[in-house]
Amino acid sequence: MVLSAVAAHSSLAAGDTEFQAGARLTVLSSQPHLVSAGDMLLAVDIPQGMLPGDIQVSLNGEDISGLFKSDKSTRRLVGLVPDLRDGKNLLEAQSGSTGFDEKLIVTNHPVTGPLVSGPHISPFVCQTQVFKLPDGSTLGEPLDRDCAIAPRVDYVYLAQGADTFTPLADRTVLPADVATVTTTSGQTMPFVVRLETRTINRGIYQAAVLHDPTSEAQPSPFNAPKGWNKRLIALHGFGCVSGWFRQGNAQGGDIFDVTRLGEGYALFTNTLNHPTNSCNPVLAGETTMMGKEHFIETMGVPDFTVSTGSSGGAYTSLQIADAFPGLFDGVMIGSTFPDALSIALAGLDAHLLSNYYLKGNSGNFTEAQMVAVSGYKNARAWYDMAMQSGRADPVPGRADPIPPSPILKSYRPAVWHEGVPEALRYDPHSNPDGARPTVFDAARNIYGIDEATGFAKSPFDNVGVQYGLQALNVSTIRPRQFIDLNAHIGGFDHDANPQPGRTEAEEVVLARAYRSGISLSGGGGLAEIPVFDLSHLYDEDQLYHYQWFHFAARERMKNLNGHSDNHVMWRGGGAVTEMAQMGGTPSEEFKALKKTTEEQSWDTFIDWVASYRADKSADARLAKVLRNKPAAAQDGCFTWSTMPTFIAEPQTFSRKPDSACNRQWPSWSFVRKEAGGPLDANTLKCQLKPLSRTDYKVSFTGAEWQQLEQVFPGGVCDWSKPGVGQQPVVPWLSHGPGAME
Repeated sequence: MVLSAVAAHSSLAAGDTEFQAGARLTVLSSQPHLVSAGDMLLAVDIPQGMLPGDIQVSLNGEDISGLFKSDKSTRRLVGLVPDLRDGKNLLEAQSGSTGFDEKLIVTNHPVTGPLVSGPHISPFVCQTQVFKLPDGSTLGEPLDRDCAIAPRVDYVYLAQGADTFTPLADRTVLPADVATVTTTSGQTMPFVVRLETRTINRGIYQAAVLHDPTSEAQPSPFNAPKGWNKRLIALHGFGCVSGWFRQGNAQGGDIFDVTRLGEGYALFTNTLNHPTNSCNPVLAGETTMMGKEHFIETMGVPDFTVSTGSSGGAYTSLQIADAFPGLFDGVMIGSTFPDALSIALAGLDAHLLSNYYLKGNSGNFTEAQMVAVSGYKNARAWYDMAMQSGRADPVPGRADPIPPSPILKSYRPAVWHEGVPEALRYDPHSNPDGARPTVFDAARNIYGIDEATGFAKSPFDNVGVQYGLQALNVSTIRPRQFIDLNAHIGGFDHDANPQPGRTEAEEVVLARAYRSGISLSGGGGLAEIPVFDLSHLYDEDQLYHYQWFHFAARERMKNLNGHSDNHVMWRGGGAVTEMAQMGGTPSEEFKALKKTTEEQSWDTFIDWVASYRADKSADARLAKVLRNKPAAAQDGCFTWSTMPTFIAEPQTFSRKPDSACNRQWPSWSFVRKEAGGPLDANTLKCQLKPLSRTDYKVSFTGAEWQQLEQVFPGGVCDWSKPGVGQQPVVPWLSHGPGAME
């Protein structure tokens, strides 16, 4: 029989495969239709009554039985199979003495990709020549147009009393001052780390793990490093702005995390998993699957894999976990957003308000009234959110009346990394065919391309949105102001130029955003793994890392799954002025809170993941996750103190002092919610309903009602219904060239 690609879906995580009487071929390193780089780790289950030597394995008709080793504990043959040709390959396990014949078709793709992210984005600037290695040298010039380098392995060690690594000069002799470390699995060894660097999917891949080259053989799937605790961490970075059309000059996560490496964890990442380099979650997911595949082929199958990330790395972790179930067994995130799209769309809404207020204010709004319409805590918070529309604005040099921000400075459209030559950059006048620096164009294969312009399509839509509805209903603004605001709010064209009319998105674009997970669903892989969410940063006054984004992500999980029991939220963090990387000065309270939350949350999270992964019952994954949830894995917040105290209570979205945590860490709202929209911020385009006086808590005169009907000729948003084109994420969706067999 021929096994379908679906059969090996669960093989991405060790322990998920059900052993059956009868032979079965299982790809351990990837899905069968998404193999890359010409090799794979393959398992053959041995039928009862047969011996390992009874089975012959062939690849495209050639005997490869000699590649396999027997694992008596699982009654399996496992082999690292090389020399796959691009395209389809036939694996066959046979035994002439018993007559059984099992086949599996696998599809191999080049190490340069793509697998599921669609045609390679172009232009694509190589940055190997500026990517630094532990000794301060660089990778040098790329070997080809796909930014390839020769794979390399470097070693570093931690000296006694040091907190950073030093390059290991001689792999045959350990330095006299090398520190000793004991891992979570009880292995005591020299603190020496193996770092592999190569190019995968045109990005720069790195993996780090404890390994002593003076006493251990080179790692393989059959000979894992003795210091590896069989746990794997996928690192994701941060940011988004400037994350387009380049390979990346640095990683976003700390591949030399002294604590995790010392505990025995292996870490892997890629420059394309750093949103500051590449703000495309589908490409990030593809890169992650290829990176994990290579790691398994190098070291063996991990007991579990978790993802970590903050800010841009938080939403990347969420989106990959949701759209590519099985890659991660849990996610640990902070400074959370649901996705980069949510930031851009919230920024566009806020920018429409700032344009209205700062470029005319025909409704004579006070600043306090406009702040109420925006939902944010104050004008600075609203303006800083408006500045985030710059990631959807490709026009360089655009001036804007938004007052300068102490943190963000002035409005920044068309943000580029300095490594991208100016000759490649879009300008509507001097270079209309150039690359466009927007979150939409960075993921043009997902959103689709406008044939008339050649630009990526946008899912932004504000048709029927009643800006200021909540402020109207509590009489913070008057009916005439509400009408004037909505009559003049306008929209944006494809170049983010303000336009008089509202912006309307195509349903096909919206459907693509939902199906791909580029607009986070929450009902895919996130439905059945632990999700641990930390505040990290708490500042409702400025910047844009606002608490409502955390709640929006959880609300999506709750709406799709009927609960969010596998999601834990711990709140409490410092303001941006406390962040050293932002030029701030950390207070003693901030340092204590950071240390406490990071240590306690990691221990709780890993205990949770390890416990449910050790549960070998036949129950569904979610049942295992909830049954093995530690008592410490409960909602709560920390007090602001040099000795923070944990307050265990459900975390709710509120600016009112209606709980201990909300008194300490209140959350403000956002423009679309103040227009009547849902907390999940995932109704990209609303369905419409006719205007009705009964929907308002204020009265309109006859003339005002006629004006309102002219403002909304097609009706207003019906937030009780799903969004236009709204649908769940499609797991493992391909945008080309890979497709399910």
